[in-house]
Amino acid sequence: MAGKVYLVGAGPGDPELLTRKAWRVLQSADIVLHDDLVPRAILSVLPVTAQVVNVGKRCGAKGISQDEINALMVQQAREGKIVARLKSGDPMLFGRAGEEMEALRAAGTDFEIIPGVTAALGAAASAQISLTDRRHASRVVFVTAHRESGTGLRNEGHIAADTTYVIYMPGHRFAELATELQAAGIGAEIPCAVISRATTTDETIFRTTVGKLQECPAAASPSLLVVGIVAGIVARETSAHDVPFSSHANEEILQMAQQHPYHDLHGRGSVE
Repeated sequence: MAGKVYLVGAGPGDPELLTRKAWRVLQSADIVLHDDLVPRAILSVLPVTAQVVNVGKRCGAKGISQDEINALMVQQAREGKIVARLKSGDPMLFGRAGEEMEALRAAGTDFEIIPGVTAALGAAASAQISLTDRRHASRVVFVTAHRESGTGLRNEGHIAADTTYVIYMPGHRFAELATELQAAGIGAEIPCAVISRATTTDETIFRTTVGKLQECPAAASPSLLVVGIVAGIVARETSAHDVPFSSHANEEILQMAQQHPYHDLHGRGSVE
């Protein structure tokens, strides 16, 4: 019997933000091929019967190529296995889903997409930043800093004042990004926030302005940068929230995750 591949969104990090459908598929998977940025809190509640393989690629250090990942999905499905390709956030946003769907179609492999909460929405919720606000922001742009040509903001010739930018994968290039943002027409006084490991127990938030962005300390991956008037609306009111969660909170999150209605209640003792 032919198997099937599921491209599954893991969400931004909190296991409770997995959709019910994602959880159900993960519990029935024979093999889970996960990105490096999928947090341990999610991997730890996969079923003990599943083979779990890290196929992540970070900072140019590729342990496995995209072509090899594509071939592995096809091979495992042809062997009749249920394959979960687990991606951080949402598979369809900066997740190479386009390349993987193309390879699966070419091989005649049955597949399905299961959306997830993308990092921008998880980070905005944690930082209490409304990406749109009828008084200040009617336009949201998602871009990635992980490109040879920069973030792509140079193409924004006349940036509207009511635009919120969410920059995925900024790395530690804060001084360079500050220069690029201002060259694109975004003023030095515009508020911004760097949110690292959003919705997890290791979350940190650094609020500043474009002009002072280079002063941001190195942020652990995954992180993203929110730029726009809305990023500064609640800065003074939410300073108390801009600290990592406690270890006690971490234990509570894992306990709640293991009690999810679709979990088999056995948990997963270790991951590969």
